[in-house]
Amino acid sequence: MTVERVVSVPSGVSVTMDGTVLNVKGPKGDLQRDMWFPGIDISIGSGEVRFKTESEKKAVTSMVGTLASHCSNMCTGVAKGYLYSMKVVYSHFPIQIKVIGETLEIVNFLGEKHPRYARILPGTTVKVGSDEVTVTGINKEFVGSTAANIERATRIRNRDPRVFQDGIYIVTRGEQ
Repeated sequence: MTVERVVSVPSGVSVTMDGTVLNVKGPKGDLQRDMWFPGIDISIGSGEVRFKTESEKKAVTSMVGTLASHCSNMCTGVAKGYLYSMKVVYSHFPIQIKVIGETLEIVNFLGEKHPRYARILPGTTVKVGSDEVTVTGINKEFVGSTAANIERATRIRNRDPRVFQDGIYIVTRGEQ
């Protein structure tokens, strides 16, 4: 049984292998990822990347699809980029947000005296509007994790979540 996945490379994007590291370069930047997994062969052709295995083990066959998805996300990221839109919701106390270096500071959340912080991962850009936050970048995992960090920083504890619906929530996500 042969399992094979083919990822088409968009125009303007170049894909190379350096040992087990897949390098993807495009107009928005470049990404690298170690794609080593035992029993999986990766070959780069003209305008496509092939992930193939002869193994019948479920762990190996499922990893073919995982590595192909990683490659596809990298190609999309360097060609278009990723964008998460978040909404700042408050009803009791106005929330103030500002970016300080690699952290997002959330002040006056539910009237708390101490600010809350969310970590911004490298390669992502966070822009703060009046009642919205946008997270952009070329690495899908880092953009999604940064948005999750922001959402998690405003988690409600020790209060009724039906009454206190304040927070920063992901509204839309996708490509730029």
